Amino acid sequence: MNRKTFLFGLALALGAGAASAHDTRLGKITIGHPYAWATAAPGQPASVYVTLDNQGEADRLVSASTTAALRVELHEMAMDGDVMRMRQLPAIELPAGQSVELKPGGLHMMLIGPRAPLKVGEGLLLKLKFEKAGEVTVYATIEAAGSKPAMH
Repeated sequence: MNRKTFLFGLALALGAGAASAHDTRLGKITIGHPYAWATAAPGQPASVYVTLDNQGEADRLVSASTTAALRVELHEMAMDGDVMRMRQLPAIELPAGQSVELKPGGLHMMLIGPRAPLKVGEGLLLKLKFEKAGEVTVYATIEAAGSKPAMH
């Protein structure tokens, strides 16, 4: 990550103004603790997790992007009998007055073609686009693979 990206991410995290320094608000949507698990090799896909708390009207997360990867896809993992299956989604629904958790084994964002390995303690900027609320850039921390998210 270059110095400019790091400083911008730090400013976002410090200036979010929500209950946690790692939360960001966009209208009535709170984006809580975005994080990704570390990867070992360049190009290895990585998942990004976050809690989306929507206290406004129903909305949808329609896309995400980052300069840290070729593209970001919205995904769902679900059991099909004894087999875990992953599929790409066109959007993630955010019902009015509810929270939607993107977490391991469920809904998540998939970084396809990361440009460099994701290292613990670093982070990446991620632009989220909502159908009604608009766009916001958040700072996702990189945490050890398999770890529970650290609360900041």
